[in-house]
Amino acid sequence: MTDYQKIAELLYPTIKTSVEEIFARYPKRNLKEGQVVTRFAPSPTGLMHIGNFFQAFISYNLAKNTDGIIFLRIEDTDQKRKIENAQAVLYDILNRFGIKFDEYQTLDGKDVGLYGPYVQSQRQEIYKIFAKKLVSEGKAFPCFCKKTEGKDDVLKLRETKFNEDDEKEYDPCRNLSYEEVKKHIDNGESFAIRLKTQNTGKERIKFYDLIKGEIEAKANAKDFVLLKSDGIPPYAFAHAIDDTLMGTTIAVRGEEYISSTPAHLELFEALGFEPIKYCHNPLICKIDDETGNRRKISKRHDPEANMMYYFEQGYPIDSVLEYLLNMLNSGFEIWRKNNPDLPWQDFRFDINDITAVAPLFDTNKFNDISKNVIAKMSGEQLYKNWLDYAKEYDAPLAEILVNNKDKFVRLCQMDRDGAVKPRKDIYNYAMMKNYFDYIFDRPIKFELEEKDIPLANEFLNEYLKNFKMPGSNEEWFSEVKLLAEKLGYAVDNKLFKKSPESYKGNTAKVCEFIRVALTGRKNSPTLYTIMTILGEEETKKRLSHIF
Repeated sequence: MTDYQKIAELLYPTIKTSVEEIFARYPKRNLKEGQVVTRFAPSPTGLMHIGNFFQAFISYNLAKNTDGIIFLRIEDTDQKRKIENAQAVLYDILNRFGIKFDEYQTLDGKDVGLYGPYVQSQRQEIYKIFAKKLVSEGKAFPCFCKKTEGKDDVLKLRETKFNEDDEKEYDPCRNLSYEEVKKHIDNGESFAIRLKTQNTGKERIKFYDLIKGEIEAKANAKDFVLLKSDGIPPYAFAHAIDDTLMGTTIAVRGEEYISSTPAHLELFEALGFEPIKYCHNPLICKIDDETGNRRKISKRHDPEANMMYYFEQGYPIDSVLEYLLNMLNSGFEIWRKNNPDLPWQDFRFDINDITAVAPLFDTNKFNDISKNVIAKMSGEQLYKNWLDYAKEYDAPLAEILVNNKDKFVRLCQMDRDGAVKPRKDIYNYAMMKNYFDYIFDRPIKFELEEKDIPLANEFLNEYLKNFKMPGSNEEWFSEVKLLAEKLGYAVDNKLFKKSPESYKGNTAKVCEFIRVALTGRKNSPTLYTIMTILGEEETKKRLSHIF
C-alpha cells in the first residue's frame, strides 16, 4: 500500500464503497442520436433571479427540441445561505411557467428518476468516495490550515502560504507525509481536501464553449478545495461528479463561470471523466438610469429581475416566455411575425442559435409583446385570467368580479372577440383595475380642454333631452350623428367658430364629449358597449354631469 493510499484510509476509514460500485449505480443513459440531457441546478438561497430562470428556459428548450431529457438538481451545499421554504417557492415558480422536468425530487423527498438523489446534500457519501480515490492516487491531499476569518487574515496568509515568485498557488499542506497527516488526525484536527494541481502557472489551455466557440485561457494553477472541512463540496467538485454520474450532455450556466472553466477541466481530467460540454449563456443586462452604462440586471435595483414580479404584476406566462425567446434568439421575432397564431412552443432552435451577446432587458418592448399576447385572448379568457390574478393579489376586486361576472365579461370582450384589429392597450392584469376604473366609479377627473367645456355642456344637455338606450352600436352612432348635424357640429360648424378646421365634417368631437363624460378619458373602448355595461340609469347620471 502506498503512502497516498494509507493517507486516504486514514482520512476516510469508514468509506468502503469503490468508485466502480458507484458507477454501477448510475448506468450510462441509452440516448438516441441527437438527444441531449440538460439540467437546471439552482441553489435554494432566495427568490428566483431572471438570470437563473433564463438558464432553466434554455435547458428546457434544448432538451425538448431534441426529444431529450431535462432533470432538476437542487444544489443546496451552501447551508449558510439556504433559506427556509425557498425550494417550495422555486418549484412553484417553475410549475407556473410550465417548466416540467423528467427527473427531480418531490418536496416530500421522493426521487422521480433513476439517477438520484437529486439533492446534493443527500449525496455527501458519493463525494467522499471520489475524494478518497483522488487522495489515494496522489491527485488530492488533506489541508489542515485554519479557516481565515476575514480579508486581513486572507492577505496575511497569502504572504506566507503562496509563492510570490510565480503564478501558482500551492497549498503548504500538499506534500505532508503520512506521519504528519496522522499526527493532525490524532490531534482531532479537521481537514479540507484540495486538488493537487499539476500546473505551474505558466500554461495556457484552449476549450470550446457551445455558444462562444473556442476560448483560450490561463490554465488552473491553484490547489483549490474539493471538500470543505465540514465535508461539503463546493460547486466545482459536486457538479463534476453529479453531471458525470447523471449523464448530463450539456450544462447551461452563466458566462461568469467561464473564468472557472480551466479549474473544472483539470478536475475532470484528475477524476478520469470525459469533460462536459458547457454552454455559457450571456447575462441579461439593463441600461443604468444614472450612468447610462450597461450593467447586469439586479434584484436589488430592478424589480423585473425577480421572477415573482411577473406574477405580482399579472403578466401572462406566455408574455414572459416569448420575451425570453426574443432575447435568446433574434430569429424568434421574425418567426412570430410570420406565424402570429402559433404557440411559441412551435418555435425550434438549437444551441447554435443562442445569442452570444448579453441581451438588454427593454421594458417597453416586453410590454409590447405582452400587449400582443393579451390581444389574442378571448373576452372570457381575459376575464378568467384577471379573476385568477385578483384572487391571489386583490381579494376585494375578486369579489366584485365574481358578483358581476356578466358585466365584466362584456367589458373584457370590448373591441376583442371577432374584432379585425383588437385593442392593444393592456399588457398585464394589475393595470386593468385602473384601466377600467370608470366602470367601478363615476370619474372625477376629465380629459377635456378648457375651450371645449361650453360646447360639451351644450351638446350633452341637448343629447340628454331625448336620450334612450340604443339597441345597437349602429343605432347609437346614427342618433349622435343626426344630433351633431342638427346642432351644426358637422354642417356649418356654428359651435366651432374658434377653430372650425379642426372639427369640420365629422362627429369625432361630440363622441369625445360623450366619452369623457362617461369615462373621464378621451380614449376608451366602444362607447355603445360602455353604455350597456353601465346601464341606462348610470349612463344618464354621467351624461348629465356639467363639466
